[in-house]
Amino acid sequence: MKRKFFLDTNIFVYSFHDAPKKEIALELIRQAHLRNGCISYQVIQEFLNVALKKFEKPAKYDDLLVYLKKILFPICETFPSERLFADALDISERWKYSFHDALIIASALESKCEILYSEDLHSGQKIRELTIVNPFN
Repeated sequence: MKRKFFLDTNIFVYSFHDAPKKEIALELIRQAHLRNGCISYQVIQEFLNVALKKFEKPAKYDDLLVYLKKILFPICETFPSERLFADALDISERWKYSFHDALIIASALESKCEILYSEDLHSGQKIRELTIVNPFN
């Protein structure tokens, strides 16, 4: 995992409760902190929402604050900008992704990542210099 990579929200969700995928997700998060992985503000927003509302046992506010400070924010590289939104619109139109998915892809590209780890997108697809990879296959 020497190339720079981006983690989609589902990686963080699986790190909490999906037994078959949990170990892979935890290793990707560990690698992101050790070397060259990153996320965007959108991943933080989506994860916190899922943890508060959709986990079988909702996460506690104080626990999420610690997770935000120690795990999520240190690897967050991409924040809202006019350029990011314009790029997401272009990706959505050109590659026919929903706007939210296109925003994840645009964030990975803005962070100069070569790999986007996601279970939800088209594994193997190349968008510009970015390749989408499903780490659970």
